[in-house]
Amino acid sequence: MLRIKAPASSANLGPGFDCLGLAFDVYNTFDVELSDHNILENCEERFSNEDNLFLQAYRKGCEAIGVSDHVHVIFSCDIPVSRGMGSSAAFISAGITAASALHGNALSEDEIFRLICKMEGHPDNASACLFGGLTASEILKDGTCIVRNLPVHESWKFTLLVPDFEIETSSAREILPFAYPRSTLVRNTVHAILMVEALRSGDLQLLRTSASDLAHEPYRKALINDYEKVRRISESDTGGRLVISGSGSTCLLMADRYLSDTARKNIQNIPDSRWQVIEAGIACGGTVCGGNI
Repeated sequence: MLRIKAPASSANLGPGFDCLGLAFDVYNTFDVELSDHNILENCEERFSNEDNLFLQAYRKGCEAIGVSDHVHVIFSCDIPVSRGMGSSAAFISAGITAASALHGNALSEDEIFRLICKMEGHPDNASACLFGGLTASEILKDGTCIVRNLPVHESWKFTLLVPDFEIETSSAREILPFAYPRSTLVRNTVHAILMVEALRSGDLQLLRTSASDLAHEPYRKALINDYEKVRRISESDTGGRLVISGSGSTCLLMADRYLSDTARKNIQNIPDSRWQVIEAGIACGGTVCGGNI
């Protein structure tokens, strides 16, 4: 069997709406081999069917190669579903990578990326998941995908705060305005540029100012129970900045230190909610096919 690991990812990072993504060392792992019929092992019952996103992606990859076959997959998934941590990108990236790997690495990395973007609809999680690290990406009108890896200073500490409820991406999209004032677009663009520089240089004060988003967070935070409580606790404790990871419900704390034990307990003890606290490192390698196991 081949082992494929695909990392979690956080999109937007505040003002980098639909263009910035960052991969973390929380993984979905897939052990795969060709089979005479599809076999899904250790898979949640609600996903154990032909509509499984890994299988959909695998079929898309096979279609691009020009073959049609089946696969035996053993799932080991640590990325929460519908939490804004790029679980769909991980399934899609792994499925297309599996199709390529099981057929002699038939697809180039660029071809795999284009297929992932086509299934995902936007490239932010897709680029971070496939290539790793911090990425900026765009899909042009002709379908061409552009992606660049950006540097991240070694001083940053990233903490994922994962609540016990899901937010569907469709719901998070529907809550956004159809159009924005020009002044909002200008300010958000400046914030995104300065935040990339803050991540590169390790400038905490610049990050605190520039990570302020005006395009999606003012609307999506209403979907996250106790968002303001979690923000106040985490930012006052670390001096960092809390942003919504993707479309939520996970939040991402960017700071130069991790939460104190007291702050962690205060968040976990918020009434009527349960928050998992994950201290995450950057996944620099992206989606990896580790060879035979």
